[in-house]
Amino acid sequence: MKLRRKVLVFSLALLVGVLAATLRWDVSPAELEARYATRPSRFLDVEGLRIHYREQGQGPPLLLLHGSNSSLFTWEGWVRELSENYRVITLDLPGHGLTGPDARGRYTADAMAEVVESFRARLGLERFVLAGNSMGGSVSWRYALRHPERVSALVLVDSAGYPRDTPAPLVFRLMRAPGVGEVLSLFSPRWVIDRNLRAVYGDPSRVTEALVEQYHALLLREGNRRATRERLRSVSDETRWKHLGELRMPTLILWGGKDTWIPLEHGHRFARDIPGARLIVYPELGHVPMEEDAARTAADVRGFLEASSAPSPL
Repeated sequence: MKLRRKVLVFSLALLVGVLAATLRWDVSPAELEARYATRPSRFLDVEGLRIHYREQGQGPPLLLLHGSNSSLFTWEGWVRELSENYRVITLDLPGHGLTGPDARGRYTADAMAEVVESFRARLGLERFVLAGNSMGGSVSWRYALRHPERVSALVLVDSAGYPRDTPAPLVFRLMRAPGVGEVLSLFSPRWVIDRNLRAVYGDPSRVTEALVEQYHALLLREGNRRATRERLRSVSDETRWKHLGELRMPTLILWGGKDTWIPLEHGHRFARDIPGARLIVYPELGHVPMEEDAARTAADVRGFLEASSAPSPL
């Protein structure tokens, strides 16, 4: 009996130690901004939300929206590839990156689309190319439906938006669960971020230690994990996809053939539902093809935009 009690005490102590080792407190915005808000980062007050954004390059404006638990840094490869010919604008959406949580809780895709509209107005953009990945893709096509006069062309990269026939990724389901989500908001070990990043890449060996550290650090930004929990529990209008046929701007759809988070069938659905949309599939890439192979995907975007802006033949 005494031996069993000692084993139990030891096991509990070990469990407490493991939990303590994975406990991660929030990191202050000032500390993270010192590390990541380097040139050309800027901040813009948009209806009480201090939005972190970057503008790089010259030419027609190209606005890029990142996915869930990501940040504007996911687009840096495209910035390098496209900024010679485009004014590339990236931002951290509410509850993400250095923007941080939104006091007004604007976390649904439709609400974020209106944040993008307010951001656009503050920058004075009249018309621009809009691109988004995953969650950012859902925000993008919803924005295009609401403000078609602003969007000259639309690019969807492994976009969210259709009701799922398969379970959402486990981490999302756990964060939605009452009680469980609150606990997980405190325990954010680096290895979980590493595992999730490798899961969204077609070739996990491309995930670097620096990339894992960046994702992990920005998740720990004060308020971001609480915002993630609130966002995943918020309910967007799941019937909006039925209006995709109303879109009339040139549309390009990019999809990683090894995407395990949103099935390729959704890419084909977007191509069918949006008039004139073109679909390009990268068999060896995953859920974030623009991050995994920036040169190849950006080249396809450049070709699409050049063809879309060319005069129509007589």
